[in-house]
Amino acid sequence: MTQPPQRLGQTEFIALIAMLFATIAFSIVSMLPALPQIAAELSPEAPNAAQLILTSFVLGMGIGTLLAGPLSDSFGRKPVILYGAILYCAAAATAFFAPNLETVLAARVVQGLGAAAPRVVSLALVRDLYKGRDMARVVSFAMMIFTLVPAVAPLLGSFIIAGLGWRAIFLAFILFSALSMAWLLLRQPETLPAGRRAPLRFDPLWAAAKEVLTNRVILTTIAVQTLVFGALFGTLSSTQPIFDMTFDKRDSFPLWFALIAVLAGSASLVNASIVVRFGMRLLVTISLAVQVLFSLFMVGMTAADLWPAALVFPAYIAWMVGVFFMAGMTLGNLNALALEPVGHIAGMAASITGAVSTVLAVALAAPLGLAFDGTVIPLAAGVAIMSALGLALMLSLPGRKD
Repeated sequence: MTQPPQRLGQTEFIALIAMLFATIAFSIVSMLPALPQIAAELSPEAPNAAQLILTSFVLGMGIGTLLAGPLSDSFGRKPVILYGAILYCAAAATAFFAPNLETVLAARVVQGLGAAAPRVVSLALVRDLYKGRDMARVVSFAMMIFTLVPAVAPLLGSFIIAGLGWRAIFLAFILFSALSMAWLLLRQPETLPAGRRAPLRFDPLWAAAKEVLTNRVILTTIAVQTLVFGALFGTLSSTQPIFDMTFDKRDSFPLWFALIAVLAGSASLVNASIVVRFGMRLLVTISLAVQVLFSLFMVGMTAADLWPAALVFPAYIAWMVGVFFMAGMTLGNLNALALEPVGHIAGMAASITGAVSTVLAVALAAPLGLAFDGTVIPLAAGVAIMSALGLALMLSLPGRKD
């Protein structure tokens, strides 16, 4: 008889999941202060190309996400996370020694492939132990802790750059991954017993993929996640150039970003507190609607030059907090919605939803970041459009409570 999955205490479990999630945030956000130096050293003729350091990682993560889930369904959650971390660390070491931007970008794609394992398999691990609104609540609390990493990562990155140069950030990635893997291996029991594992054969994988991709709710959540991730990654790609070139605040950028992350981090606490009462769909729908209005207001006021001089920068800070807050109120709920009907193939479902939404989001975010023209208008307009499309998709779903 198959034994039920063992559990850590919920507090430690949430903290561990948050650290696994944070691999992604730390790998992206800590690079932001390094972009001017990377551009000056590796792409002086095209400084905007340094932003590809971010989207190349996300691209690799999206591709890797498609593989990590099915592998974890067959071999267990912990081994797949561990081997992904090894790949992640090897790629970070390659990037540390890379002689040119092209090599760094290739290493970042591979690093993203490795990081996909803790990202997607940790969601399947949560689904092994929780479901429905309880899963959304656990993910929300994990996301709340996870937001501390984006808050401190740019500041930590700036300290590393000042003392050791921008390449040393890749050594910090290796240390962070080693610590999280030690915690996972020593404390978290395997949540997918051998008796529940699916064979790694084409037929069952294809059947599981068809089950996921013919479910209307899952397809809709994939599309909405794509749009939310596109808005989020586009904002991350553009934020350092905006602080530097638009507002002349390069030196204080890490402190402002920490403030933004802390303020936006309250979204996960709010969501965890109310999702069981109001349901996931309603909260996602309201969050997207508010973001549409906020972004259109930002575009209109900026384009018409109606902001008083003293409010231009505070308005941008408030708008950025709104974008990250919207992500905190939607992504955990969308993941829970997608995995709820397919708990028996949670790894495959998490892989498909994560892979498709992430890879397609890069296609939206990269041109949005490269469209930077010295103002916030292209970015805010892009976020408004993506949020409006996401809202329309949520409203198209049947009116059930989830």
